Amino acid sequence: DEPSTNRQLYAAKTTMSSQETNGKGLEAAIRAADRFHGRGTSFIHTKDTLGINSHDTNSGTSNPTGAVVEPISLATTFVQRSPGITTGREDPNSFGLGYEYSRTGNPTRGAFERAMAQAESAKHCVAYSSGSAATSAVIHLLEPSNNVIVIDDVYGGTQRYFRKIVNPHMNISFDFVDFSNEQGSLEAKLKEGKTKLLWLETPTNPTLKVSDIGASADLARKYGAYLAVDNTFCSPYLQNPLQLGAHIVIHSVTKYIGGHSDVVMGVVCTNSDDIFAKLKFIQNGIGAVPSPFDCFLAHRGLKTLHVRMEAAAANALAIAMFLEKHDGCSRVVYPGLVSHPQHELAMKQQNGNGGAMVTFYCVGGRKQSATFLANLRVFALAESLGAVESLAECPALMTHASVPDAQRAILRIDDALIRLSVGIE
Repeated sequence: DEPSTNRQLYAAKTTMSSQETNGKGLEAAIRAADRFHGRGTSFIHTKDTLGINSHDTNSGTSNPTGAVVEPISLATTFVQRSPGITTGREDPNSFGLGYEYSRTGNPTRGAFERAMAQAESAKHCVAYSSGSAATSAVIHLLEPSNNVIVIDDVYGGTQRYFRKIVNPHMNISFDFVDFSNEQGSLEAKLKEGKTKLLWLETPTNPTLKVSDIGASADLARKYGAYLAVDNTFCSPYLQNPLQLGAHIVIHSVTKYIGGHSDVVMGVVCTNSDDIFAKLKFIQNGIGAVPSPFDCFLAHRGLKTLHVRMEAAAANALAIAMFLEKHDGCSRVVYPGLVSHPQHELAMKQQNGNGGAMVTFYCVGGRKQSATFLANLRVFALAESLGAVESLAECPALMTHASVPDAQRAILRIDDALIRLSVGIE
């Protein structure tokens, strides 16, 4: 009856009988003992997939100084060899195009985009100045009169952008739907010839509802639509939606990837050359690009993502198990607990890890939740998530205040709900 835990999963992976060890050899034993699933190396060392350079960028071969850390390139413009002939085409971070103007291409940004693509098991990555800008770039792939199906428990800022900006000004319609597709409720909302995008968060913010990415991808393909997955809550370490069939993955880099509450940025990842070409055109045309310094910070954060996520998830599990037995909580929602309605799906999609976000409901409603939040010691009362420090908030009054009251009631985002972003303390 014990809930499956990250520690138990780790123990299962690292415990091998002498017979198994002897049979499979040292390599198998090392693989079993690697709780990071080999991801650390891929987050730190970026391969040159274009064949421009035979070594990874961290060896310093793309930099004449031999620096092991990608330099911060602040230049806004670059010398051309002759009119229209750019410099730097041999640099993998220019993607073979060279450099002409920093909005179009920047060495520090290119290094981060390549690293993020590899981290998300994607062919391409395009970086933007915020997660909201990344969301906007994906919407710019659509045309007027198109329809978008959105997970009903979507991030408050996303639904606000969709409802109050995109819908009235771009004539794109949105339906907010539960993606569980019970009795075909999701498929019933898809409009043949009009629905061009399914927008999914899993787990959702803030109720941590988990949806089947593969099933959603199959449905999107059936209707000729893209599936875009906001993977912010899991990060590339816990979940890789492109491998499960998604067309597009969005991250708020501000959260787990940056990981230190000092960068605002977003990315879009894809395996489609066509989608990538359009996103690059949008990036350059709109100009919502991150600064070289922010790209440097985000790239540095990515290199420790696997270590931070394991530590934060272990803390989150301990907190969730504690709260589940506490008389002051009426309900605890954490994908790593067997009490979570989609626990098995979460363990399958999220590499056996429940993540580092915990939601719970206070007994006593708004009065008790306010008392709780006013007496925090280690946790800080603040919006955002995914950093090394632990944060707590009341979504109904903070991050999701813009969600219509009726919709919040349906989703149970009430004043008793507390969202915890568990750090690595």
